[in-house]
Amino acid sequence: MTLLHDIRERMAATGRSASTDPVAANLLTLLTQFEDSQWWSPQEMRQKQLAQFALLAAHAYKHSPFFRSRFDEAGLDPSQAWTDHSFSSIPLLTRAELMQQADDIYCRAVPRQHGTVHKVQTSGSTGQTVTVAKTEFNQLLWLALAMREHLWHERDFSATLAVIKAMTPTLDDPAEAARIGWGHPATLLLQTGPSYAQPLAMDVAQQAAWLARIDPKYLLTYPSNLGALLDRYEHGDTVPPSLRQVRTVGETLHEGLRGRCRELGGIEIVDMYSSQEVGLIALQCPVSGLYHIQSESLIVEVLDDDGRQCRPGETGRVVLTDLHNFATPVIRYEIRDYAEVGPSCPCGRGLPTLARILGRRRNMVVFPDGRRHWPLIGAHRYREVADIRQYQAIQHSLEDIEIRLVVDAPLSQQQEARLTELARQALGHPFPLRFSYSKDELPRTKGGKFEEFISLVK
Repeated sequence: MTLLHDIRERMAATGRSASTDPVAANLLTLLTQFEDSQWWSPQEMRQKQLAQFALLAAHAYKHSPFFRSRFDEAGLDPSQAWTDHSFSSIPLLTRAELMQQADDIYCRAVPRQHGTVHKVQTSGSTGQTVTVAKTEFNQLLWLALAMREHLWHERDFSATLAVIKAMTPTLDDPAEAARIGWGHPATLLLQTGPSYAQPLAMDVAQQAAWLARIDPKYLLTYPSNLGALLDRYEHGDTVPPSLRQVRTVGETLHEGLRGRCRELGGIEIVDMYSSQEVGLIALQCPVSGLYHIQSESLIVEVLDDDGRQCRPGETGRVVLTDLHNFATPVIRYEIRDYAEVGPSCPCGRGLPTLARILGRRRNMVVFPDGRRHWPLIGAHRYREVADIRQYQAIQHSLEDIEIRLVVDAPLSQQQEARLTELARQALGHPFPLRFSYSKDELPRTKGGKFEEFISLVK
């Protein structure tokens, strides 16, 4: 059964119709296109991407002072056909530029058919908050990709959904939860089950009790919050009997969480890679678990230190081009994430893959000889030593790593020695470590994200 046929079958079963709702009709149109385009060959997809980029580049040259100067300085003529070579000749756009030169990057006009313009703001995890203008069409694309993700994973839309995220208002009334349902995009097309929500600020023990009470089939939250919930479950709190899938967003997902979820009754994790600047970047394949790049919306490059495209199995910097943002052109934007390029997917989709999303450069430990690598962090084993509620490592210098622990009481010397051994194994080097203790939760970003390891070494 095709994706489009499946949607229409579900709509017919609930007596719903998109004919009187322009947004729903446009959403169905995009989903129809995506049903076809996901099977295009990489060569056909690239041809379509460059054709769309030509429209974006011509618009940016005419209406964005920043990109007019950028193309001119690079000797690029947006009126010419774009090739892989000319596209890769565009200088990378940095986060600092997107933040500090936003007024010149913004386009002075937007095509009427793209709709009204609104602005979104990143969470500013490193103190650099970025504001990006987007259009109604960008929002429609997000809806279509989000609906694609639901349908890829064949979710039961009649089931209960729970959401625990930062700055999410409490939604705990059953009548209101049923009235609102899962929200867009699902409720544009279908009648859904109830959706409940709590803010991330809720104590984890209270979260666990709340989830046991509402008993959702699906939970949407951050990986770090999921880890804290798993700690509760592994110490005897009631696992919601109906819980079958956790959708994770916003942070790097450590693979150890998948195994811990499976051990609690076969709970599945489905991860998503997204950013405020460009929306959904890659969605987890229901067949292989690889992350399919959403190529209809974006050009995603993974570049090595010399600026060359990484091959499958190699890790590099993620560079993004939003093909449809005609309000804030986001062209070859170095988002500062790192990812590993994946192979062709056995599911048969032509959409390229990422094998892993590894996080930011500042999440890499720096060795005394200057080498960097991704530490095998994850506080699960540390709880074999003591009842550690939260953990974070900060590399202040090449010879100073602070281990921050949230505990009821400081560890003994023997416990610190054992934890030092485990932490050094994870870091891959016998660094000098010092411990600091707190009874309060460690700070998150304004967007609710948490990083278990941060290096301040430049």
